[in-house]
Amino acid sequence: MMRRRAEGGLRGREEAGGTHRYKMREKLVSIGDDYWIENAAGERAFKVDGKALRVRNTLVIQNREGQDLYRIQERMLRIKDTMEIEKGEGGTAATIKKALIAPLRDRWTVSIPGGEDWDVQGNILDHEYRIDAGRQSRVAEVSKKWFRIRDTYGVEVEPGHDDALVLAVAAAIDQMAHD
Repeated sequence: MMRRRAEGGLRGREEAGGTHRYKMREKLVSIGDDYWIENAAGERAFKVDGKALRVRNTLVIQNREGQDLYRIQERMLRIKDTMEIEKGEGGTAATIKKALIAPLRDRWTVSIPGGEDWDVQGNILDHEYRIDAGRQSRVAEVSKKWFRIRDTYGVEVEPGHDDALVLAVAAAIDQMAHD
């Protein structure tokens, strides 16, 4: 588990382990609003575009150049506690499902077509959880403790993982947990 440094937040830690750190807001955007996800240096890394005037509520994760990477779309007839993340060019990138039985902590599964499934465990509502691939391999850690700013949490992505997909998963889980 990471601890906050004297300089605060996530700044100054990225170089050590090769992990990438991002600052996100709870409930990212209202539909129709845009929001930038910043990296540990405070630079704009990804844009979240809240698409308005559509039948379904949609959030699109874009790179700095405005290219659509992932689309999180609220389904009108979706199965309860299930959400899909679509690739920008089409096709399913991930399917997120809440576990039916989770006695001590929140538990979710993320199915990645053609890849290893991820397990999400921890306190989702308080933004204190881990995303793991299998039992030994950490994908990311999400924590609100890294920031003193209200309604802000950090996502630390381990090397070798698609940062934008991990951020899309965190955003989708946030939306599902706070609906």
